[in-house]
Order: sequence, then structure tokens, then C-alpha cells
Amino acid sequence: MAKYTDLIFDLYGTLVDIHTEEDALVWEKTALYFGYYGAHYTPEALQKAFEAQIKSRKAQAGQSYECFPDIPFEEIMTCLFEEKGVTENAVVLGIQAAQLFRIASTEYIRPYPGVLESLSALRKAGFRLWLLSNAQAVFTEYELRHLGLTDVFDGIYISSTFGFRKPDRRFFEALLCEQNLDREKCLMIGNDRQTDILGAKNSGLATLYMHTNLTPPEQSCADPTLAPGTPGKHWEYEGSDWEELTQILCTVL
Repeated sequence: MAKYTDLIFDLYGTLVDIHTEEDALVWEKTALYFGYYGAHYTPEALQKAFEAQIKSRKAQAGQSYECFPDIPFEEIMTCLFEEKGVTENAVVLGIQAAQLFRIASTEYIRPYPGVLESLSALRKAGFRLWLLSNAQAVFTEYELRHLGLTDVFDGIYISSTFGFRKPDRRFFEALLCEQNLDREKCLMIGNDRQTDILGAKNSGLATLYMHTNLTPPEQSCADPTLAPGTPGKHWEYEGSDWEELTQILCTVL
């Protein structure tokens, strides 16, 4: 019998390669969109107002051991319309502004080579597949559909929907409890030691750290002495070769 039955994946930097650039031009285009509907901001004023909203809401969330708040992007955009007196259809405009901002800031987004085939192979091997992503549902749900990833998971958990993000233990527990998963049979796979790996360990999960091109630069490369299959509940893998990694998952774990 396989040691693990459930694989929990991070998204960006683990399954998906993405580059975004939230530069002055993005704020200029977004401010133009706001102006079309009567909410007039300069690009600089819009960015400043956005950052103030984020700071205020995080402060309201308070601080505790598990407090890693995630503020829905579209709610901030909606408030920025309302601050300029635009209340009619403000919620819809906020959603569209959030999506416009993401599209304008995205230079590329693509699955790592072999990801779709690998997820299909893992499912055929008997694993259940779950997505646990620090992300904004307002655009991540659409990006998953664009990438052909919507239907490959048994369940999708996006942090903005819950109001907290990895490494917050509550985010992991939401998946484990709602799906009635046995944490001893779950393996978390992610590319960030602080959010994916630390959070999963604190929740009692086995972990597989992938050191990819999107791993935070201050984090170390994979330790070859912790290659998958070595004794323990934590392993490390260098790179994003999903063809090789799938073979490993199907044989040694």
C-alpha cells in the first residue's frame, strides 16, 4: 500500500511558471480604467490609496501566531471606486479592475513542462490531488482555466477565499478538515520553505520542497542528502523536471 494517498500542491513556482511586473505602466492603465467610470486617480494616487487600504485591513486583522491575512484584491478595488463616489456597480467594477490589473502586469504565465501529463499520471497512479495556493481567486480561477488546470484537482483552495494564507495553520486545516483527510497520508509539495514547507510541517504533514526559478532568492537550494526516498517525512528536489519527479513520486513515495 502506498505510504501517501493525497498530494497537496502549491501553484505558482511549483506547477506554474509566471512573471508579473507591477510597474508604473500597469498603474497608469488601471487608473485610466478607473477614470472611464468616473473614479479619477493619478497612477501614483491610485497606488498609494491601494497600499493604504491593504495596510489598514491587515492591521484590522490583528496579530497572532497564526495570523497571515489575505485580503481579496477585488474588495480593495471596489473600495477605491466607492471612495470616489462611484457606488453603482462598484462590486463588478472592482472585480474587473482587479482582473485588468493582473492581465496588464503579467508578462507570461505557463505550466512548467510536463505538468499536465504528470498530474494525469499521478491521478492514474491512485493519488488524490489537491491545490492549496496563496493566491487571489478573482484572477487565479481564470488562470487555472486558461492553463487547463481547473479539472485536474479533487479540490482547489485559494487563500483569498478564506482570508488567510500559508503558512497559517488554519489554511491547511481547512483542507484537511473539509475533505476529511488523514494528515499522515498527505504530502505537501511546494517551492517556498517559509510558506509551503514550514506551514505544512506545523500541520503535521510530510513535505517535499522544490527549489525552482520562483523560489525566493534568499532560500537555499535543495539538499541532495534529502532526496525523495531517504528516511523521514521531508524531502528536497532541485528544479522543476516534472517528468522525473512524477516517476519518483510513483515509485519511492
